[in-house]
Parts: sequence; structure tokens; C-alpha cells
Amino acid sequence: MSTDHSTTRIATTRLGTDGPVTGVQGLGCMGMNFGYGPTDADEARATLERALELGVTLFDTADMYGSGENEKFLSPFFRAHREELLVATKFGIVLDPEDPSRRTVRNDTAHIRKSVEGSLARLGIDTIDLYYMHRIDPEIPIEETVGTMAELVAEGKVRRLGLSEVTGDELRRAHAVHPISALQSEWSLFSRDVERTAVPAAKELGVVFVPYSPLGRGFLTGSFVAADKELTSGDSRRTMPRFSGDNAAANAALLEPVRKLAERRGATLGQIALAWVQQQATLRDMTVVPIPGTRKRSRLAENTAATRIELDAEELALLDPIADSVRGGRYADPKFTSAGRE
Repeated sequence: MSTDHSTTRIATTRLGTDGPVTGVQGLGCMGMNFGYGPTDADEARATLERALELGVTLFDTADMYGSGENEKFLSPFFRAHREELLVATKFGIVLDPEDPSRRTVRNDTAHIRKSVEGSLARLGIDTIDLYYMHRIDPEIPIEETVGTMAELVAEGKVRRLGLSEVTGDELRRAHAVHPISALQSEWSLFSRDVERTAVPAAKELGVVFVPYSPLGRGFLTGSFVAADKELTSGDSRRTMPRFSGDNAAANAALLEPVRKLAERRGATLGQIALAWVQQQATLRDMTVVPIPGTRKRSRLAENTAATRIELDAEELALLDPIADSVRGGRYADPKFTSAGRE
């Protein structure tokens, strides 16, 4: 008899050696009302509730998503279920109010303290479970940034610290100042630069790896090819080099082995791509908690079901070469990725 994956709760893991128990898959909440064009707010709220029912307990946002509007949108849900879930948010990327496409990075002490107070107020909670440095500020030593973040832990405003898009060396330097619970960076069939230094360092230090965009911002699901032609004008993916022009066409062709495996398994392309990321936990003997983003209950059920797909050695070998052939950078501005520093 087949299992109804739409009602099956996902397995659990621990957020660090002494951290809280969480689902093996979290939920990236940025797209609920920011970044990916128009949204159905009621469906997005229903998706949050359904995620919790399916065992998803790590919910991820950031103060830059909609200049705080994403945190405000999530607040009623977080407050209603405060003891059942983990709230993760971030500081460090600053949007220009005159031109939101212009972004800078600030990790100075004054900005961090202002940011945490702003997030707490918008979220309507007393303590943030996991507080990330969203991007590294080249003007400020990471030790100084983490030192300020550690003060927030001591003051009870934050429970655990995380970093995003840092290299293995940067993670070790930060961890020496205060324990880092999670490293969030892009990791998928299309983006594997983190495997050079960041992933080994996270394993060595017992840091949970939290892959964002494990579905390549939807590209790995086959839902679009040419972002500049198929996606709405407000969709941030239109500015990303690998999703437009010749790059997009070349990258779409790389999905063929994913498509073959999906057909063989009776799964979707997205489930195969996500299963590959989920399985890195077993393959590398470390904790990996991907945070695919969705605002639809149907996609949520599809994503959580992927946690129960185990790829065999032959299937893994078929998928392994894909990343080497991907064309185009992850961002138009390379300073927002650790790839160049790996």
C-alpha cells in the first residue's frame, strides 16, 4: 500500500550537539511576500500552518526581505506557535530605500544592535532562536562581528548564532570567538562551491549546514527556463546571470539526468534535486537541514516527501557532474557569495 506523503511528518534531527530538535527540512520564508513576484497571502499563511503539521519547525526569514515586511508577515504565525517552532532571522544586508536593487553590507556593532531590536519588534517575540550574519562585511573582522553577536546571546535577545556565505577559514575564526550553531549557504546540484572549505569546516566543528535555495531558486524544478521572459518584472531571479539568455538555455539542458531519474522514480524533478541535498547528511556524516522556500501547500507536500527518497550510488554518480557545467554566477554582484573566497 502506498503512503500518503501529504500527511506524513518528516524525521527530526538536532540543531547542533546540544541544540533543540528540529525537522530535517526547514522552510525558507522569503518568497511569502518578497522577491518572487505577486503572492496569495492566504495561501502563504495556510502553507506555514501546514508546514508545522508536517514536522517542519525551522522557519527562516531576514530583516532585508521586504525591508522588514517579511518578518511582520510571519509574526502572527510565530507568536501563535512560539513553543513549537524555531525562528531564524538575519542582519547585515541593507537595501537602499530609493532603489531596493542596490544593496550594501553592514556588520558594525551599532547596526547589529539596531537590527536585532528591529527584528524582535517586528517578529513580536522576546528572543530569536537563531540569529545569522547575512553576509560578511570586508571592512570589519569577523571576530568583531561575532563578538557583538555573542553579547546578544548573553543579554538573552538571541539563543544561537549563525553565519551565511562564509568560507571554512572564516567559520573557524568565528567559532573561536563564540560557538556557531549553523552555517547557511547556497548548496544544490547547481551550486557546490561550498564543498571546498565550508562544508568540511562545518562538519569538523559540529556546525549544522543549512542549504538555502536547494532547488536552485526553482530552476531545478523545471518550472521556468528563461527568467527574463517567463517571470514577472518584480522577480529577483531576472537579475541572476544563470537564469537568462544563453546561460539559461545551457543550464536547462543540464536537467536531463534529473528528469530521467524523476521519471524512473515516479517523482518530480524538484524531489530528486532536493533528495540529493538531504542525502548529503548521510553521505558526509553531518547534520544538513535544507530550507527550500515555497508559499504553496502543494509544493510543501512535494518538498517534505523528498526527505524520504534515498538515491543509490548509481543515481548519485549520474547527478554528480552537473554542477561543473553550470553557466553564470549565482548573483550579478559576486560580493554576495562566498564562492570567490573558497
